Amino acid sequence: MKKNCFFYRKKKYSIEPNGVITKKSHSNIALIKYWGKHKNKIQIPLNSSISYSLGRVYTVTRLIYQEKKKRNLSIKIFLSGKEKTSFLPKILEFFHRISFYCSYLRDFNFIIETYNTFPHSSGIASSASSMSALALCIMEIEKKLVFSLKKDFFLKKASFLARLGSGSACRSIYPGLVVWGSHKSIKGSNDLYAIPYPYKVHPIFKKMVNTILIIDEKPKKILSSKGHLLMNKHPYARVRFQCANQNMDRLISILKIGDFQEFGELIEHEALTLHAMIMTSRPYFLWMKPNTLNVLHTVWDFRIQSKKNIYFTLDAGANVHLLYPIQEKKSILKWIYSDLFFYCKKIIESFCY
Repeated sequence: MKKNCFFYRKKKYSIEPNGVITKKSHSNIALIKYWGKHKNKIQIPLNSSISYSLGRVYTVTRLIYQEKKKRNLSIKIFLSGKEKTSFLPKILEFFHRISFYCSYLRDFNFIIETYNTFPHSSGIASSASSMSALALCIMEIEKKLVFSLKKDFFLKKASFLARLGSGSACRSIYPGLVVWGSHKSIKGSNDLYAIPYPYKVHPIFKKMVNTILIIDEKPKKILSSKGHLLMNKHPYARVRFQCANQNMDRLISILKIGDFQEFGELIEHEALTLHAMIMTSRPYFLWMKPNTLNVLHTVWDFRIQSKKNIYFTLDAGANVHLLYPIQEKKSILKWIYSDLFFYCKKIIESFCY
C-alpha cells in the first residue's frame, strides 16, 4: 500500500453516468514563499509557506463527466471558451497521480471548462486557483459516492489532491491565512496538504487590501514548475530554506502582536529573496520588468514621505501585489491610480479574505 493511504478510495460505488459540477477557487499570494521541492518526491516542499487567499481573483471550473464507453481516457479542456490542447499533458499527469486516491475517475471521460478573472500564466498563481477548483470538482464527485463525507475530510483531501497538480494550489482550498509545509512551530502543519493558520491573528491583519499591478499580461517564458527544479543544484538553496523557516517563526509573532511595519519589511524581504534565487539559478533568468522596479522604488519613496503602511510582495512573475490595511484604503488607492497607473497594463482591486 502506498503512503498517504488515509485518502485512498478503492471500493466500487455506483454513480449517475453523466453529470456537471461547477466550482470556484481563489488565487493566493504567499507571504513566506515556497520555492523548491524534494527531488524524488511528488510535490513535497523544502520549506513551509503561508499565504493569503485573494478575493476577486479566482478561477471558475465546470467539470462535465460522462461514463466511458471505451477503455481510453478522453479529456478536453477549454479556457474562456477556447480549447487548449497545450494544457492536456499537465492535466493527464494530474489525473494519473490522483487515480490511486480517486479510482472512480477511471470510469469517466471529462470536459473541463474554465475561466479566470485575471491573466493566465502571468505570475498571479493561475495554476493554484485552477488546480484547486478542479480538485474541488473531483471531491464533489466523491461526495456523491459517500453521502457521509464530512466537510473537514472533504477540504483536507481536496487540498491533498490539488497539491498533486500544483504545489501552491493546496493553499487555495481555504480562505484567509493558510499554511503548507511542515514547521515545528505550527501545530498540524504538514507537507501533504494545507491547513488554515491555527493561531491568533491581530485585527489589523484580518482586513487587508490587496491591489495587484499588472505589469505584464503575457505568459511567463519560464514557468514556475521549471523554476522549482533549478533549486535542486542551487548554490544558496540550503540557506534559503533555513531562512524561510526562520521567517515563518518571525511572522507568527508579528501576526499576533500586529506590528505592520515588521510585517511589511518581512514580506518584502521574502519577495526579493525569491527573485534573488531566480536570478542566481543556473541557468539564471529574470522575471522582473523595468516597470516592476519602477513600481518598487516609487512605493519605497511614497512610504518614506507619507508614513503610510503600504508594502509589496511579488510572486514568480513581473506583477506586483500591494498590501495595506483597509483603514488606509481610500488615500492609498487614490495614490496608486495617480502615481502607479502609468507603469501598469491594468490594476486589479482585490482583498485578502
